Amino acid sequence: MKNLLTRSLEGVRVLDLSRVLAGPMAAQTLADLGAEVIKVEHPHQLDETREWGPPHWQKHSAYYLSCNRGKKAITLDLKSPEGRSALGDLIRVSHVLIENFRTSSLASLGLLPADLHAINPKLVICSVSGFGRTGPLSDLPGYDFVIQGMSGMMAMNGPKESSPSKFGVAIADLITGQNVVIAALSGLRYVETHGRGLHADIALADSAVAAMANVVQSFLVTGKEPKRQGNEHLQIVPYQTFKAADAWIIVAVGNDRQWQKFCQAIAHKDLALDQRFLTNDLRVENRVELTGILAGIFSAKDATIWLTKLQAAQIPSGRIQGFEELFGSELAKEKNYRVTCKDSAGNQVDLMASPLVGKDISKQFPPLPGEHTDEILKEVVGYSAEKVANLRKVGAIK
Repeated sequence: MKNLLTRSLEGVRVLDLSRVLAGPMAAQTLADLGAEVIKVEHPHQLDETREWGPPHWQKHSAYYLSCNRGKKAITLDLKSPEGRSALGDLIRVSHVLIENFRTSSLASLGLLPADLHAINPKLVICSVSGFGRTGPLSDLPGYDFVIQGMSGMMAMNGPKESSPSKFGVAIADLITGQNVVIAALSGLRYVETHGRGLHADIALADSAVAAMANVVQSFLVTGKEPKRQGNEHLQIVPYQTFKAADAWIIVAVGNDRQWQKFCQAIAHKDLALDQRFLTNDLRVENRVELTGILAGIFSAKDATIWLTKLQAAQIPSGRIQGFEELFGSELAKEKNYRVTCKDSAGNQVDLMASPLVGKDISKQFPPLPGEHTDEILKEVVGYSAEKVANLRKVGAIK
């Protein structure tokens, strides 16, 4: 049965003027939900992720493929009067616009919120930037790596006794992208109830700080800098990795009731009665002693043996897997973590599925530069073939 979320945004048109990851990922999610998404690029300054490789597949970078499926693509030179005019015609018939231009570029391109709402008063505008559209850092480029460092993310990530580490993916970008989706959906609802559009200013820095959640809150209530815990939890014990005889596993004991069940599962009821470990507060206080005991226990048997015991007792636990093991697992097969798409030449490639709609995503392959330029200008805004040819002649499109 097809996931009905794939039809929830039918009739909504999104203009994706963003590049790299946060904006494009948000636009891809809206496409997964049924929106018509039009990716707008400069004819000679394309989304840089098209070249971010290796690896590549059929000259497409894996990075670009990860966040641009389900879209159509048009090229427009927004520095030319003809290109800006064509964009204006697209704005008139669209519902959401996502952009991540430098703040200083918006006025010169005619993309300030007031300019856009003058064209379409009901437009939902989502502006993505590193530090927001106001304030002393508003015109600085906002790269995920820098944001991770400035937001406290890296200070809390990495081994205890080593240097701070970034996440393995551009996590600030991805969190921001989800906030863009929330803003877009909320904006569409606002248009329904108030009859006019709005402007959402969504910053990577704001999103990254908020994502630190309980860690930030710990600082706010104590005034003390939280210490990096590596693969341990700041406030829960045991909630960490352990090395079994053959592989690393994760054990996440979230409360005292689970602690009692955990001790029975690993055949160490003595630990459940140990006065040092009766409550989570005590286990945090005696973290070093307990971790040392458990490390010795887990090292004696293979991961599969421990996980069988722990999962039978409903203790949150799992194996640390690489992607080969993950995509070969029953979980990945059951949940359809991959979907096969075809490019315009009929070549097949597996892309990531959507966590919202699974394999029922749009199977439209991530577009080539300007692949749908003529189609969009003729069918969406009603340009004649002659007008499209003239735009190409003056260089406004490619």
